[in-house]
Amino acid sequence: QVQLVESGGGLQQAGGSLRLSCAASGRTFSNYVMAWFRQAPGKEREFVAGVDWTGTFTYYADSVKGRFTISRDNAKATVYLQMNSLKPADTAVYYCAAGWTYGLRRQADFGSWGQGTQVTVSS
Repeated sequence: QVQLVESGGGLQQAGGSLRLSCAASGRTFSNYVMAWFRQAPGKEREFVAGVDWTGTFTYYADSVKGRFTISRDNAKATVYLQMNSLKPADTAVYYCAAGWTYGLRRQADFGSWGQGTQVTVSS
């Protein structure tokens, strides 16, 4: 089990940028595939981005491809989500998640979750 704590959420105008961080503790960070999910008001939680154990490979939801970048620093036990060209549709609570298998996109594929951080994008 790994404990995850997100930070960096806040308010941004459309077209702006925001960088989210997720700090991990409790187990060896490099053992986990890491991902970001988000949940907008009235909608189901959806996959945003994932990164393999070393940061070599990444995968994204089509809605954020080209705008968001997931990365990780295993020495700091931290995963990041750099969000550029933000849109009002990006408004959601963003969650960090840890899993075992690369390339998966379902909530059930990830066993550990952070508490979430709110991102609000105004038009």
